[in-house]
Amino acid sequence: MAKIATREAYGQALAEFGEVYKDIVVLDADLSKSTRTEIFKKKFPERFFNIGIAEQDLMATAAGFATCGKIPFASTFAVFAAGRAYDQVRNSIGYPHLNVKIGASHAGVSIGEDGASHQMLEDIALMRVIPGMVVLSPADATSTYECVRLAIEHEGPVYIRLGRLGVEEIYKKGELKLTLGKGIVLQKGTDVGILATGLMVHEAIKAAKMLQDEGVSVYLVDMPCIKPIDVDLILDVAKETGCIVTAEEHNILGGFGSAVSEVLIQNYPVPVKMVGVNDEFGRSGKPEDVLKYYKLTAEEIVNKAKEVMKMKK
Repeated sequence: MAKIATREAYGQALAEFGEVYKDIVVLDADLSKSTRTEIFKKKFPERFFNIGIAEQDLMATAAGFATCGKIPFASTFAVFAAGRAYDQVRNSIGYPHLNVKIGASHAGVSIGEDGASHQMLEDIALMRVIPGMVVLSPADATSTYECVRLAIEHEGPVYIRLGRLGVEEIYKKGELKLTLGKGIVLQKGTDVGILATGLMVHEAIKAAKMLQDEGVSVYLVDMPCIKPIDVDLILDVAKETGCIVTAEEHNILGGFGSAVSEVLIQNYPVPVKMVGVNDEFGRSGKPEDVLKYYKLTAEEIVNKAKEVMKMKK
């Protein structure tokens, strides 16, 4: 099966939606080949703007376009979108609640050889604490397409987390219809819940199969929408299984696992184990090796599932 990176699907989706939504404009910070916004650029050159290596200007300019009724997609690497330009995202986009969409590619450690300076592991935490900011993290090409659609249809700021690494198809185009604030139930079970987002959905699917082969019933969920989060689904998983494992390609501090835990602690506390990067910076290496180094694997999800099941009352 051919693998497609979510950044590639993002570029394709922008070009496709650009046909329908004439107010879409795409901005980039001199990385259009990497973010794949060059696909939109070739199709709609008059609606594409290269701001240059000036990510703070990128966000401020996108905010300006939004005040004029456009639907701007500001695209750059996640480390720059959420890191270097945080002040502009917070004060020029979040605070006035402008209709800016941020396409943040090359998130997580799976960008590999670029190393810690470019491996963004804090962006979910940073973005989800901005009031009114929607945070999306698709797992494959089809869910990326759907996340772009949700971003266009939603009035307000949206952060879309995208990856560099090619990933296999989970969903068929046309067969998935995402709703803002809702997760996707991949299968239901009663022994343990596994909630994953982004790249780690693929590892969660493998882990669920491994656990099932050992007789464990798994409630498996893909969470492409981290904020607003699907409270009802999280509580259903907790009540059905009594324990949960979360999986993300992000620091476990303040990330997806934290968001899930916040829901549980206030509504229906159950044991939780998190699979993610444990308060560390990334390292340079081949993507597959770096993912294994940080235990962002199906095997680690299985280990955490076995641990958390022992913690059930």
